[in-house]
Amino acid sequence: MDERSPLITHISWGRMVVEGVGEGKDFKLYPGGGRPWDWSETGTRHSPGIQPADVQELLDRGCRVVVLSRGMQLVLQTCPETLELLKERGVEVYVEETTAAVDRYNALAKTAAVGGLFHSTC
Repeated sequence: MDERSPLITHISWGRMVVEGVGEGKDFKLYPGGGRPWDWSETGTRHSPGIQPADVQELLDRGCRVVVLSRGMQLVLQTCPETLELLKERGVEVYVEETTAAVDRYNALAKTAAVGGLFHSTC
């Protein structure tokens, strides 16, 4: 692994802080960095949820493990096509409530080429 994925140093309702990336509400993170996750780029909504286009950038950046957050109240869904794409690519995937997703991602970041999509509100 060339570069490790940045750690999430704070998570609370509507606010995340990511090492070397900054502060914001929603993030896409991957080995070597990350950026704010702007849902309007792909037309993402809570339902049907995270789309294949949302995870494509993570795949392009070499993620072998992907953590998808469902929001603090589990409102954010994940399209079945998204999970199918990750499975086809042989990527290990976890879909969890946001604080659990952050804990899992931070643990994986120590040893794996992990990426994640994090939604810090509902």
